[in-house]
Amino acid sequence: MDRYGLIGYPLGHSFSKDFFNEKFENESIDAIYNNYEIDDIRCLPEIVASNPKLRGLNVTIPYKEKVIGYLDSLSNEAKAIGAVNVIRVEHEGNNVRLKGYNSDVIGFTKSIEPLLERYHKKALILGTGGASKAISYGLKTLGLETKFVSRTAHKDMFTYGEITAEVVKEYNVIVNCTPVGMYPNVEKCPELPYEAMDSHNLLYDLIYNPDQTMFMQKGAANGAVVKNGLEMLLLQAFESWNIWNE
Repeated sequence: MDRYGLIGYPLGHSFSKDFFNEKFENESIDAIYNNYEIDDIRCLPEIVASNPKLRGLNVTIPYKEKVIGYLDSLSNEAKAIGAVNVIRVEHEGNNVRLKGYNSDVIGFTKSIEPLLERYHKKALILGTGGASKAISYGLKTLGLETKFVSRTAHKDMFTYGEITAEVVKEYNVIVNCTPVGMYPNVEKCPELPYEAMDSHNLLYDLIYNPDQTMFMQKGAANGAVVKNGLEMLLLQAFESWNIWNE
């Protein structure tokens, strides 16, 4: 039986295990998908060594960048982004080769593109982790200029304290790549001037639990178009399967 799985920490929120095991059952695929909750990326070689039938892995927080040092090669897209969320495990005799890919960018761009209007030219990306790098890359391929927002000051980034009413009107696409507002902390949201938003703003939250985050609710209350990350998640999962079985 082929094996697939997810590495990250923590994994209580993960959707992948149920999604793939349901797919395997419905399509009579002789495979199983497991969660590998590891508190140190150095555990990855042990997971690979102890699962000779392993054919693919997904990677989630906090390892999308750290995992790169354990891979034999990267796709051009993953190399350009600097983050990996899919690993293809190739068995060649006694040798195992790991190749990294990024399906986040494909899932995200396909999900957000139908919502983009001509006046959406600049985007704020909340967070600076592996997912945010894929989002920035994806938005640039769609023709938008991007700027990261961080809790601490960095060159060429905004801090939350610098996000004024003028900024959210200029950067009218805002993508939340942080866990702020994720279940069970559903009453929280990124600190932004929501009262300055209107129908020209597009707020996209990578979080999908809850399906309407406080970030989305506050934006929508002022007329913004909002969307959560469930469709992106589904699209990147489909792409993961394509990568593992190409």
